[in-house]
Amino acid sequence: MYPDLYAFIGILEYDKSGSVGVRFPDLPGCIAVGESTEEALEDAKAALALHLYGMEQDGEAIPSPSDIRQLKLEKSDVPAMIEVNMKIYRERQRTRSVKKTLTIPYWLDLMAENAGLNFSQELQNALKAKLHISE
Repeated sequence: MYPDLYAFIGILEYDKSGSVGVRFPDLPGCIAVGESTEEALEDAKAALALHLYGMEQDGEAIPSPSDIRQLKLEKSDVPAMIEVNMKIYRERQRTRSVKKTLTIPYWLDLMAENAGLNFSQELQNALKAKLHISE
């Protein structure tokens, strides 16, 4: 079982053009970018949640955050603690909608459209019935 709260150090790097990048030393490949510090921090939060969620789904071990005093920082680097509530993020992922492409006979498509059926709702109802799910 994974914890619901994580806090990792993100390193803010300021570009000459004004954009701000954020990298996570403990999580290679987890990066974020924004046009301002605020935007970069918001993006960093989303990137961190997505990265950790992927690791959880893959059954990977989540590393312990580094001690900020042990980090090797460049002069222009700015460390920031980025915290995410995975309980909220996991629920959002669990209840999100996904788009599916399907193929049905033309005549069935015409009849369903003429009847004013909502294809998404009808497919959901059929899948729930087939899987014996009652809500």
